[in-house]
Amino acid sequence: RYAARRGIRVVPELDMPGHATAWLPAYPRLASDDSTYGVARRWGVLNIALDPTKESTYGLLDTLLTEMTALFPDPYFHIGGDENDGRQWKRNPRIVAFMKQKGFVTDKGLPDKHALQTYFNRRILAIVTRQGKKMIGWDEILGPGLPTDAVIQSWRGRKGLYDAAKAGHQTLLSNGYYIDLNYSAAAHYAVDPLPQDAPLTEAQKKLVLGGEATMWAEFADSVIVDSRIWPRAAAVAERLWSPATVRNVPDMYRRLALVSQDLDRLGLRHRQAPEQLLRQLAGTPAALPPLRTLASVLEPVKEYKRHFQGFKYTTQTPLNRLVDAAPAESDVAREFGWRVDSLLAAAASPAARAAVTRKHLKPLRQQLQLWQQNDARVQPVLQASPTLREYAPLSANLKSAATLALERLQLLEKNQPPTPAWLTAARQQLDAVKAPAGQTELAVLPHLRRLVELK
Repeated sequence: RYAARRGIRVVPELDMPGHATAWLPAYPRLASDDSTYGVARRWGVLNIALDPTKESTYGLLDTLLTEMTALFPDPYFHIGGDENDGRQWKRNPRIVAFMKQKGFVTDKGLPDKHALQTYFNRRILAIVTRQGKKMIGWDEILGPGLPTDAVIQSWRGRKGLYDAAKAGHQTLLSNGYYIDLNYSAAAHYAVDPLPQDAPLTEAQKKLVLGGEATMWAEFADSVIVDSRIWPRAAAVAERLWSPATVRNVPDMYRRLALVSQDLDRLGLRHRQAPEQLLRQLAGTPAALPPLRTLASVLEPVKEYKRHFQGFKYTTQTPLNRLVDAAPAESDVAREFGWRVDSLLAAAASPAARAAVTRKHLKPLRQQLQLWQQNDARVQPVLQASPTLREYAPLSANLKSAATLALERLQLLEKNQPPTPAWLTAARQQLDAVKAPAGQTELAVLPHLRRLVELK
């Protein structure tokens, strides 16, 4: 009711038949094998699924869904359906026999896990429909024989969205709106569920309901979760609520900053919580400014790379490192990039280059000198803390890249082109400082490279 009064719909999702490790400790009879499971404490796709061949499975799910659907007034109910590779089903002789008996086999006579999951989906669809709800599932549930009553939500790409609409299903897009992957607001803003080149008829386009931003919580606890959602989720909201022709990215960022201030006034902690974590990491007031200068140009590595860079996370891992205080999108790096763009635009006119570029050099030089000088200030802070020491290479790399950019500005001010040897050495140096550390990367490096390579 609280959400409904504010125009927010709450659509519950109970993921099935995969991602089942939370089900099976409570209901071991739902398992597809004879294993005993505890609640998983590690992240990832564990390939554990409910047994879709037992009538007792559907009896329990019927009871549960009857209770859950009554609690949520929204007309939609999400049953998940993603990331089930069927390996447990294929390893169980009893389930394989069931698949063969039902004709759930491929053209080569092999067990067809997708056909078995479609059977499961149809059974769940009947339960959800009986409760007066419309069923939503991830794009893996799409397949021959699935009634068009099911709504398909595509997380793997636009192809799933288009395939669903062509098959007569209403559909949603989440691919491109995964805000937990630490992409920029501009990247999300560029994605539209119905671009002009969508290969759909007018009738099929009407089946595209819109989209949904997704925020998975492997790397967001109750302290920093606001900073991982906001303000970028507002950019996704505007994209989904606006015509595709609304595409002015600089104006979007101007207004996004105002929205961020409004969120502060509403009590969200998307800016306060990272600052509080920085204070804890710094330890002393004197250490905070140089640490903040470094953190402001760091971003967590993109996509799922954080799982694979030398640090094993579990559900119990505290999220209290510099990567957790770093912004999902660095405002400082983006604004520096805009200054570089302005310089490049001015320098494109040979006649006006000398006069025009001089006014662009001062703010760029001041920012670069700050980064260059900050290394001496922050290294003692980083080296004194076991928690912060892993980020020391990033500060040194920022100093190195800023020094190169200052050299390029000096050449530009003298109206001298860089020598081929200098440019080759500079590129090699920039390549050498790209490596992430502590699951973070220097967000400003692409802008520094464009500045260094200015012709």
